[in-house]
Amino acid sequence: MKIAYFVPYVPNLIRVRPYQLISHLSALGAEVTVFTVTTNQGDVEDARALKSLCHDVVYEHQPALRSYWQSLIALPTRQPLQSVYSWNPALVERFFQSYSVSSRFDVVHVEHLRGSMFGTTIRSRLPSLPVVWDSVDCISHLFELTSAKSRSAFGRLISTLDLRRTQAWEGELVSAFHHVTITSQADREALLRLSSKTPSPVTVLPNGVDMQYFRPDVAIQRDPETIVFSGKMSYHANISMADFLVREIMPTIWEKRPGVKLLIVGKDPPAHITSLQADPRIIVTGTVADMRPYLQKATVAAVPLVYGAGIQNKALEAMACKTPVVTNMKAMIALQAKPGEDVLVADTAEEFSRELLRLIEDPSLQQQVGQAGLDYVRKHHDWTVLAGKLIHIYEEAIHHAKILT
Repeated sequence: MKIAYFVPYVPNLIRVRPYQLISHLSALGAEVTVFTVTTNQGDVEDARALKSLCHDVVYEHQPALRSYWQSLIALPTRQPLQSVYSWNPALVERFFQSYSVSSRFDVVHVEHLRGSMFGTTIRSRLPSLPVVWDSVDCISHLFELTSAKSRSAFGRLISTLDLRRTQAWEGELVSAFHHVTITSQADREALLRLSSKTPSPVTVLPNGVDMQYFRPDVAIQRDPETIVFSGKMSYHANISMADFLVREIMPTIWEKRPGVKLLIVGKDPPAHITSLQADPRIIVTGTVADMRPYLQKATVAAVPLVYGAGIQNKALEAMACKTPVVTNMKAMIALQAKPGEDVLVADTAEEFSRELLRLIEDPSLQQQVGQAGLDYVRKHHDWTVLAGKLIHIYEEAIHHAKILT
């Protein structure tokens, strides 16, 4: 199967969903050509590295200034800013050139709202070619949560500004392609509520874990009193979680166990997160070469989701390292894990503090929950299994396209 895979940012180990799907689709025998945009030299290096994992990578340079300009032009229109941010006409023209000259792709995969214009453009010019849109999350649902709960004034402003037009755009997109995928049932339901037409098939394809990469390491001894929070720290939802963890949860823990350490691990933390290190019990690492030792060494991983959409990769990665996880029902909606067994669940700051303390104080409970979490991700979130499911979705899209033509 020949796949043209459009993604509006260069896949890498941080942009884990496209990176792993592309890698595992290729491993299953698919011929994947990636079409993407680069904004800096780091992106170019990532694109070149990605080529070793698939058939080819085609990229066009997309300066951040151009993305901002395209968003500014879209302000007075009905088009969402997200949908134009990564739009690059030269990239889609290179797709049409390659399609007509060298290779007839069997299916086109387009990721995210930011990549949707690539999909709609291909649909308009090659209506018989099957296109699958991986929405990933319902972005308008995320905007609703952000506008209400983000601690970032800028984040609230942009989310509120773009909410209505994003709802209308996503409502159209859910019927515009041969198949739609999304990471969770809650996001699927939110997306379907936006559609006023008969929607295309919408399938939940959750995020996975590279079980060969994230795994327990018996050579690493766990700290007795360390809580880890991980994620890309420039992301507004992660910033809100870290703030909530430090200001609302940790004080209660420190009252009872003053020696507990908190690790905040992830790239590009803003200044106010970095400044938390003024407290010697808090360590903010910034970018790390390898996330695994931090997860493998921690006593417990905390995922206090304030708002957000889709599956929390940070929870899956910790579970794959056999690190017990405490999260809340907002995060559990996207998982099939059993509350109280595979993960511990707490919805208030007080409950969160109590569950974290339970794990810190009970090594046997740490072992029990850690093993259950590991068993869960092995069964439900192995990328190889998910890539096989995606190939089946492509086959259904190809069949659907033949019926329509």
